[in-house]
Order: sequence, then C-alpha cells, then structure tokens
Amino acid sequence: MADEPATAAESGQPRFGPTLLREHNFRNFWFGQTISVFGDQISMLALPVVAVLVLDADPAEMGLLTAVGLLPHLLLSLPAGVWLDRIQRRRRLMVIGDVIRAAVIGIVPLAFVLGFLSMELLFVVTFVVGTVAVFFDLAWLTMVSAVARREQLVDANSLLNASRSVSAVGGPAIGGALIQILTAPIALLADAVSYLASALFLSRVRTPDQPVEHDPGTIREQLAAGLSFLVRDPIMRPSVFAVATMNLFNFAFQGLFILFATRHLGLDPGVLGLALGAGAIGGVFGAVVAGPLGRRIGIGPGYIVGLVLFPAAAIAIPLAQGLPFAAIVGVLIVAEFFGGLGVMILDINGGSLLLARMPARIRGRAGGAFRFINMGIRPIGAMMGGILGSLIGVRETLLIVTVAQLLGLLWLIGSPIPGLREIPEPPE
Repeated sequence: MADEPATAAESGQPRFGPTLLREHNFRNFWFGQTISVFGDQISMLALPVVAVLVLDADPAEMGLLTAVGLLPHLLLSLPAGVWLDRIQRRRRLMVIGDVIRAAVIGIVPLAFVLGFLSMELLFVVTFVVGTVAVFFDLAWLTMVSAVARREQLVDANSLLNASRSVSAVGGPAIGGALIQILTAPIALLADAVSYLASALFLSRVRTPDQPVEHDPGTIREQLAAGLSFLVRDPIMRPSVFAVATMNLFNFAFQGLFILFATRHLGLDPGVLGLALGAGAIGGVFGAVVAGPLGRRIGIGPGYIVGLVLFPAAAIAIPLAQGLPFAAIVGVLIVAEFFGGLGVMILDINGGSLLLARMPARIRGRAGGAFRFINMGIRPIGAMMGGILGSLIGVRETLLIVTVAQLLGLLWLIGSPIPGLREIPEPPE
C-alpha cells in the first residue's frame, strides 16, 4: 500500500528497538511469532502431562517422547537447509507448516474424546510436529534477515525473544489453568488455534523472500559446505559446540522434569504452571537487559554470561526434593527466574552472533548444519536422561546432568569469543 511506512531495508535508515514494531512487515512477523509461542508453552506443559497423568508413562517413555519430537532435527536439518537455499517462496512454506501443525496437534484432543489416545499416537504427533518445525525454523532464519536490517539484528532478536519470555510467564500459567479446568488433551486446542493465527499474520508480511543464489556442486557437496563452514570457522565452531554440549545434558533434564515435578515434588498441573510462569519473569527481564548487556560488556562476554547462568540455575531443582511444599515452590520459582534470565541473555547475544556470522548465500545450509548439531544432540540427551532415570533414579540423573551442562564452557577456551565486542562480520 502506498501509505504504508517503508521498511528499514527500503528506507536505508537504521531503526532500533520498539521502532521496529511500527514497520508493517516486522510487526506482522512479530505478532505471528508471539501468538505461536504462547501456544507452544501450553503444549510443552500439556503433552508431558497427558503422558504422565492420562497414559501413566514411565521414565523411559518420557525420555523417548521428548526424543521423538526432536529426532527430525537430527535426521532432516542438513537436507532441509540445502533445499531451502534452492527455493524462493519460503514464507509460503512457513504458512503451510503452521496449518499442518494446527491439524496434527488437534488430533490429540479428538483422540481423547473418542477414546483412542495412546503413547504411540503421542509419539507420531510429536514426530510430525518436529518435522514441520525443522523446515519452519530454517525458513524463519531467512525471514528475520528480510524484515530487519543487519544493524537491527540484536534489537530484532530482543523483541522476538521478549515474546518467548513473556509467553514463558503467561503460557504455563494459562496452560496449567486450562489443564486443570479442561484436562490436558483438550487444552491442546489452544495451541492448534495459535498456529492458525501465526499463519494468518505471516501471510500478511509483504517483504519479498531473499533471492536464491544457486551454487555449483552436488547436493552432497552443498551439505558438506554448511558443515565445513561451522567446523572450520573460529567463531562458529566453539559457539556451536558449547551450546550443543549444554543442550545434550539440558534435554536429559527436560525429558524427566515434568515427571520429577509431578511425582517426586508433588506439584499438580495448576501449581506447576503458576510456578513456571512466575519463575520465567526472569526471561522477560533477560530480554530487556540482554541487548544493553551485550553492548556494555561485549557480545562475546554476554554470550558467556548466558551460557553459565542458564544451566547453573537448574541445579537447585533436584535439590528441592524433601523440602516443605512451600519451599519447593519457592525453589522452583527462583530456579526458573534465573534460568529464564540466563537463556534470554544466551539466545539474544548468541543468536545475533551466529546470524550475523553466517554468509547470506549459505545461510540455509549453515543454519541446517547448526540445527543438525545443536538440535540433533537433543533427542540423544532426552533418551540418555530416560535411560539413566530408569537405571539410577530420576533425582540422581537430574543432579548429574544439571552440573554437566556447564561442560560446554570448555569449548570457549582459547577461542575469539571472550574478546568479541561487536557482532562479527561474515567471513569472505
């Protein structure tokens, strides 16, 4: 439309912070993401609760459920990245992906009502949703660069991650209340609706997709190009492996967390949702301070602060067993607060660092390689957590894996990251 304000890319003028929300394309992109992540928070609570309280899942099944949802990232990230570097209409792909996820999530409440809900069905649903997420999230990388200028990346990531942290405050509380009132399977309808809303707002973005630059070489050579860039680049290699190490053990923790909170700490879904929502206020605070912190101490040191604070906060959770009920809730709130604070500092500074460092020409392949390593390690961690939980106990496993998350820091020794002050330029 002629009277719409120009995007930053069109005007040539940098715009920062809340000013981004005045731009039609970024605003619709942000609205769609905000609604979707609220729905995701409901599913993150509701699906494990369905498994534990409706289907009586054991530790091994809980670990497997988490792993199945993450397995597509291991299997598909590399070929998906190559494919996305070859196609033009990535935004349309994202819209279709949202519609598919809405339909698949909607199967769970339908199965519950009709009486054929099972663990096998949950495995299928989580696998399909995870598969769509691989393609959606890689296309999302190109969309961020399309709706925000390079110098706006930290601020754009701050706004996008602020949505996630606000959803972490309200989402579990809303999800817990919906589960308490409607039961967990029916509460999943809210997530299905959120995907449809996300599709609507994405369809209103008018920024053209970034142009496709076809590289010579076979698909195998292009797959190798993405991985080669990550493992050879002096900035990408340590940052990717540091986060992957942390996520290996973090998802061993995540696979058992709902089981531990409900059966071992005695929290019902409503209280658990409120505790997680209140604790995740730290995420909102983190989204506000991450950008200024990165500019004050440097984006590299800001990344390291998040890499320490996020996993360290979880150590208190397995130590809460045996405390009075009020103390358990208090410990969970404090742990989630500092965990949310840490993950926002990590994601905003680390995400901006990685996105800026990836050359635009191979961003799909490099992003696919990054997800292959970073996301592919997660189902391995979840399965490891389920196996250890069955062998040595749930609490004992959580104690081990929360401390082990800090091992990711070892990858940063001798790397340029601690000395990075500004977001790096992509290599030639």
